[in-house]
Amino acid sequence: MPPYLEKMNTALVETFSDSLVIIPTYNEIENIESIIRVTLLQAHHFDVLIVDDNSPDGTAQRVKQLQQEFPDRLFLAERTEKTGLGTAYIHGFLWGLESDKKYKFFFEMDADFSHNPSDLLRLYQECKDNGADVAIGSRYIRGVNVVNWPLRRVLLSYGASFYVRMITGMEVKDPTAGFICYRREVLEKIDFNKIKFVGYAFQIEMKYKAYIHHFRISEVSIIFTDRTRGKSKMNASIIKEAVLGVLVMRVRHLFGR
Repeated sequence: MPPYLEKMNTALVETFSDSLVIIPTYNEIENIESIIRVTLLQAHHFDVLIVDDNSPDGTAQRVKQLQQEFPDRLFLAERTEKTGLGTAYIHGFLWGLESDKKYKFFFEMDADFSHNPSDLLRLYQECKDNGADVAIGSRYIRGVNVVNWPLRRVLLSYGASFYVRMITGMEVKDPTAGFICYRREVLEKIDFNKIKFVGYAFQIEMKYKAYIHHFRISEVSIIFTDRTRGKSKMNASIIKEAVLGVLVMRVRHLFGR
């Protein structure tokens, strides 16, 4: 059982939610129940949407069982195949934007506890109370805040962040971060049909779209802990897409495409 469950704030939550946490999944049976329970037990009322890419390990089936326990707060979108992180989040954004609940804040979060659900409230407050349009859970605001990462991965990630800042001009310390809160207005402004990338580059592209539309981007320091259960989805093709994608994205913007 993750330590968050032992330290959970059991204060009563509001009955109305203005916030949707989107969690893409593929073979996350080892983590899915814990991440759902921890997220739904936060002091602020967060609804949760699981976007599952036809996981063969039964992830979606477990979510359906938990929906009996949380019928008004836990939702499931099932896709027929694994088509990338970016398309999963876009699917979730569109689902939330079209929902009758009229969510005002949309969150990206991993299923594997690399992002601490307790930090959702800090991202929410950065947008709701401090005026940010995009709040990023950043690993690099105060040094390098990662746990259980090999040195090679730290250097690769930190170097990629520097590279992105240099190419795009964004003053974002952690442009590849995947723990984010977006105001509704940001997602309504972005044309998802023009989003080209699906992996790390998707995270960069979304922030860049917000940047060129002059939305206020803020970073909140977090500690990123590498997964302890399940298999990482990181691979060389995702990194290659990010490196090449940043250049393509910048050139497109310069030429108005």
